[in-house]
Amino acid sequence: MNHPEDTMSVKAFKLVSAVEREMLMGDKNYINIECIECCGKNLYIGTNDCFIYHFLLDEKVSTAGKITFAATKQLHKYLGLKKPVSELKAASALTRLLVLCDNTITLVNMINLEPVPTGARIKGAVTFTLNENPVSGDPFCVEVCIISVKRRTIQMFLVFEDRVQIVKEVFTPEQPCAVAVDGYYLCLALTTQYIILNYNTGVSQDLFPYCSDEKRPIVKRIGRQEFLLAGPGGLGMFATVDGISQRAPVHWSENVLGAALCFPYVVALDDEFITVHSMLDQQQKQTLPFKEGHILQDFEGKVIVATNKGVYILVPLPLEKQIQDLLASHRVEEALVLAKGARRNIPKEKFQVMYKRILQQAGFIQFAQLQFLEAKELFRSGQLDVRELISLYPFLLPTSSSFIRSHPPLHEYADLNQLTQGDQEKMAKCKRFLMSYLNEVRSTEVANGYKEDIDTALLKLYAEANHESLLDLLVSENFCLLTDSAAWLEKHKKYFALGLLYHYNGQDAAALQLWVKIVDGDIEDSTRSDLYEYIVDFLTFCSDQELVWKYSEWILQKNEEVGVQIFTKRPLEEQEKNNINPDDIVSCLNKYPKARVKYLEHLVLERKIQKEKYHTHLAVLYLEAILQLKSVTTDNCTETTELVLKLRSLLQKSDLYRIRFILDKIQGTDLHMESAILYGKLEEHEKALHILVHELKDFHAAEDYCVWNSENRDVQYRQRLFHLLLSVYLTAGTSDCALVMAAVDLLNNHPAEFDAGLVLQVVPDSWSVQLLSPFLAGAVRQSIHTRRMTQVALGLAQAENLIYKHEKVKQKGAPILLSDKKEGSTKTRTPHDLESF
Repeated sequence: MNHPEDTMSVKAFKLVSAVEREMLMGDKNYINIECIECCGKNLYIGTNDCFIYHFLLDEKVSTAGKITFAATKQLHKYLGLKKPVSELKAASALTRLLVLCDNTITLVNMINLEPVPTGARIKGAVTFTLNENPVSGDPFCVEVCIISVKRRTIQMFLVFEDRVQIVKEVFTPEQPCAVAVDGYYLCLALTTQYIILNYNTGVSQDLFPYCSDEKRPIVKRIGRQEFLLAGPGGLGMFATVDGISQRAPVHWSENVLGAALCFPYVVALDDEFITVHSMLDQQQKQTLPFKEGHILQDFEGKVIVATNKGVYILVPLPLEKQIQDLLASHRVEEALVLAKGARRNIPKEKFQVMYKRILQQAGFIQFAQLQFLEAKELFRSGQLDVRELISLYPFLLPTSSSFIRSHPPLHEYADLNQLTQGDQEKMAKCKRFLMSYLNEVRSTEVANGYKEDIDTALLKLYAEANHESLLDLLVSENFCLLTDSAAWLEKHKKYFALGLLYHYNGQDAAALQLWVKIVDGDIEDSTRSDLYEYIVDFLTFCSDQELVWKYSEWILQKNEEVGVQIFTKRPLEEQEKNNINPDDIVSCLNKYPKARVKYLEHLVLERKIQKEKYHTHLAVLYLEAILQLKSVTTDNCTETTELVLKLRSLLQKSDLYRIRFILDKIQGTDLHMESAILYGKLEEHEKALHILVHELKDFHAAEDYCVWNSENRDVQYRQRLFHLLLSVYLTAGTSDCALVMAAVDLLNNHPAEFDAGLVLQVVPDSWSVQLLSPFLAGAVRQSIHTRRMTQVALGLAQAENLIYKHEKVKQKGAPILLSDKKEGSTKTRTPHDLESF
């Protein structure tokens, strides 16, 4: 079978010579190696001419990290049987070496290779193995399992320093060929199949078929209750004592001769190669040419292979080196699988440090391949110092940053230009990824200690890409460094954003100066088309009064009606404290008539400030504006109408303005309704009603006048106003038909507002009863209603009085105890006594 190097290859092991041919046999070509055993530094070799050789192995590491072995021969021993030494097993706790030769297991001293004096031995053994998970619990004996020369028989022995003891003999369904032991469980290769047999209970379980006539069976214990078997189809199969496989099989040669475990690898030997397979992903990782090999065994993690003439050691490369080699080949998944598998062989703290670094390296490999989702997960899992990533992007880290890249480096790139080789599209993708990644991590623990570096880098990326999130970053909590960020924003002409940065850092004056320049066209930035309105809003909520005054002129010159909001829409609590004196504001607004009117409306109508000067001032401004408009055009335009309604409302609702002063200003104008309102405020109702009736001839307005002027007044006052209006209607006599009808309508529409007796005295005798029938009916109804309501009130009062009398009688019927607050000196008073109170 050919074993070509494939893309999955890893340099996991290096083959190093341990015992050269000459050291063992000199020029005697007939000597062959039959078996080996290694215990610590002690290497034992059994040969075909019945000799045992003992060597000491000394491992040496050069300054370049190269490992070599120096073997020193200690002695050799001839067993005198002229048969090959078939197997050797060391029992270091007993300082014994178990030697199988000519179907007999002999106990010899590990140091001098002399047989034990008692001559203890086990006869009739075809092959044997030690139980590495013994059940006896005696540290001064080893458990040995042999395949007996008796057909279909397995025997269990306890071997002590100088004696042996059989403990169990088990019969098998077929002739066993190979055996491995774990506790009470035997894993057996029979003639046609593999089985698991519990020698304590006798329960067996079939695993899978296997023909020992065609292939050499392999049964090897690889861990607690787990075995490795040579299965059909060139598969290395894993099986537990429960008869199940917890790992996927590895694919090895059909004619495999031996197998060994060196986690996380399974090593297999065939007649041409040594192959290395990963237990983690079942892939073949390494192939080493090795001809004429016939022994492959692992001893306490040391893998030894041998030909007939020489012994070699498979030295594993450090797992970290293997992982780094995989990463260097950009084989990220394999590297991570191997790193996870290495957890059991490396101390926890060391592993965590190593694994984090591997994750970070893997993240940069994926990043360089533009596999951003994978890179992000690796960076997160590896808890990457995010500055490692930022530092790839030129100029993103602040100049004040003290960051120094990890050493040894996590990647091979100087910067993003080298990584993308100048490809602008790739560079743009990398920048978009960093934007996304920084935005995600800036509020997590990853950012702790590096918030300034992260936010400053994010600002730079947003500004360069003209990204909409730039403004969101600056108006929320951020840690952007002012110096670096300001220079970058200015470089990219992001002046509005620069203003936000200044504001966030408490430099409102610098922010406003920039924004004003943008509005004035001195610098160009189209970020906000409504920047003027934004400045107005900014100043409205600005607590720095000096800034408000400084820019008030500029604001008002641009737009009076919008600009005045810096005074009218200030926070309510600030206005209530009068932090900015309203008088100063009014003075400031003298040059801006529209703004002044709006501000006074704000004071009078919204804040309802009870100060005469503001009310008078507003009324005068309304009046002057109306008169100005009327002087320009005789037609009542919409603006004039609105102003007249505002003036009329103010005159009606306010009691604070200087009435005579306003009245003097109205004299000689056609503002008759306003004059009537002012006369009404002066209680000169006859003049007011005369204007409404004779000047304006607005009878409906005259009635309304009586209504609103008597609001919150008593009935007599209201009746007086209505009687006064009636008299105004009637003083002209009966010649003016319109006034007569107005008088009749007034009476008929408001009968409840008049004293009927007085009305009948003043109306002309010529008026018919039919003409005044609605009034008379209403007056009679009102009179009856008033009489009845009076009777009801009287009845209620009498009833209440009766209730009080009843309560008084009830109180007279019961004694009341009074005390002078001295113990034992209470007196009882009779109702008669109470009469005196």
